[in-house]
Amino acid sequence: MSNVPNYEVPTEMRDFAEKSVEQARKAFDSFIGAARRTADTVQGSTDLARTNASNLSTRGFEFAEQNVNAAFDLAQKLVRSRDVQEAMQHQAEYVRSQFAAIQAQAKEFGGLAQSAFQQSAENAKSAMQQGASEARAAYEQGVETARENTSDVQKATNNHQ
Repeated sequence: MSNVPNYEVPTEMRDFAEKSVEQARKAFDSFIGAARRTADTVQGSTDLARTNASNLSTRGFEFAEQNVNAAFDLAQKLVRSRDVQEAMQHQAEYVRSQFAAIQAQAKEFGGLAQSAFQQSAENAKSAMQQGASEARAAYEQGVETARENTSDVQKATNNHQ
């Protein structure tokens, strides 16, 4: 049976290794935390986009309902008209009022859509900037930890020699 030499790991090296593991864990936790915060921000952005889309859809249905009701009102007026001249007058009033209503609806809908897109773009930009900033900070912390570890290894090696 061969005897395996008993090499003792110096205390400095064990301390260094333990410190390195702790520092690596902290750097990883920092990076994961930043990633989670970014994911939460993105989730908030998607929730906002979903809400904005729902609001646009709801408003679109309201506009459609208003327009259809106006058409039904016209139909009722037309069937109650006593002569062609009265029917033509109702038709002209309908065209004028619907033209104004559709212009107002288009303006409002455009404003809502623009606002929704702008909010989404601002949130996406903010999320990306925050994520990049936190990832950069985690990376820099990791680089600093690596430098410290390298320095500690050199010191421990020099002390042991």
